[in-house]
Amino acid sequence: MKFTHIALASSVLAFAASAGSACEISARVNIVGNEFPAIHSVADAAKECTGGEVKANLTADHQKINVAGMTGNPAEYTSAIIANSSIVALMNEDVIRPLDDLVAKHGDGLQKTQLITIDGKIMAVAFMANAQHLVYRADVLEEIGVEPPKSYEDLLAAAKMIREKGIMENPVGGSYKAGWNLAQEFNNMYLGHGGSFFEPGSAKVSINNEQGVAALEMMKSLSDYMNPDFLTHDSNATNAEFRAGNVALMNMWGSRAATLAEADGVVQEVKDHTAISGPLTVAGGSDAASTLWWDGWTVAKNIPDAEAEATFVALTHGIRPEMLNEETAPQAVWLIDGYEPTDAAQGVFEAVQMSTSPYPMLPYMGLLHTALGAELSDFMQGKESAEQALADAEAAYTAAAKEKGFLN
Repeated sequence: MKFTHIALASSVLAFAASAGSACEISARVNIVGNEFPAIHSVADAAKECTGGEVKANLTADHQKINVAGMTGNPAEYTSAIIANSSIVALMNEDVIRPLDDLVAKHGDGLQKTQLITIDGKIMAVAFMANAQHLVYRADVLEEIGVEPPKSYEDLLAAAKMIREKGIMENPVGGSYKAGWNLAQEFNNMYLGHGGSFFEPGSAKVSINNEQGVAALEMMKSLSDYMNPDFLTHDSNATNAEFRAGNVALMNMWGSRAATLAEADGVVQEVKDHTAISGPLTVAGGSDAASTLWWDGWTVAKNIPDAEAEATFVALTHGIRPEMLNEETAPQAVWLIDGYEPTDAAQGVFEAVQMSTSPYPMLPYMGLLHTALGAELSDFMQGKESAEQALADAEAAYTAAAKEKGFLN
């Protein structure tokens, strides 16, 4: 499969959605997606449509249920909200439809750069950009007399000072939950070390190397300053630690960081002193230890055309310029006409300016991501070496890639 690349650096403010506010549909719409605020806002705006029922199941487990929920005929879900990584699984299982005809009929307001094209067919519509970057407590760093870290080495030095001064026992937060989250943190760190996931032009994995070992060793060093239960902490749990005033430094998604200090019950010091900057580097390199993402929506293949059309119309309505307001605008770096960046968007924009690598949209990357998520926790718990963990991940990936026909 050939995937287009979105030129976020030049077009992140130039996206548009369909104009107008009226939305009339004639069939059901059922959306599955992640649960963070920006996606809730898109789904809520889609629910403004009348004439057909619009439902949404937004959950952190969306990637566990979206393929199954779109495989039946008719599919349970008429749309999955996805990102760079998760569209690959839907494509591999052939459960989403090309959107070219619907774009021609209802997509006059959509920019070409907003259309995710795979093998010459439009398969998704992007509505926001995302990346992981540094979120920190400015008051805590001021107390220890250091500038915001630019590298993970700087972050470790600051964390050591915070602990030694008795300010916080576990000042570092990270989405290190065993599985998808842990694998993603490795992906970030590995790219920061200049690593490549596969041999050039091949699906043959290549992570058990100097860069892979260094990435894991840095992750282990960071975990020494995290909550002892870090392998159970996803983005929600990590944010909760920060909001409670237990964490001063963390790598967090822009889509989460934007509303981090606004939830009910957030400690006042956190509200007053939360700050955001760009992705960190590592090992003296200049590559961001992060990945650049887009989020968008798809339309199921195994549904009647009337439901596909209703889904396209409702979700296009969900990302129209009028959905931006004081509440929704800070939730994301929106790829919507009229969006003006807020202070909370700084981290994602710095990721763009650093030429952060996009998450690989390769049909076999999901298999590697799954293998990493399953195999790296033993190293993080001190049960095996970095080399053994990486060898286990390579073996698990290779077996899965052969089963899927990506390797002989």
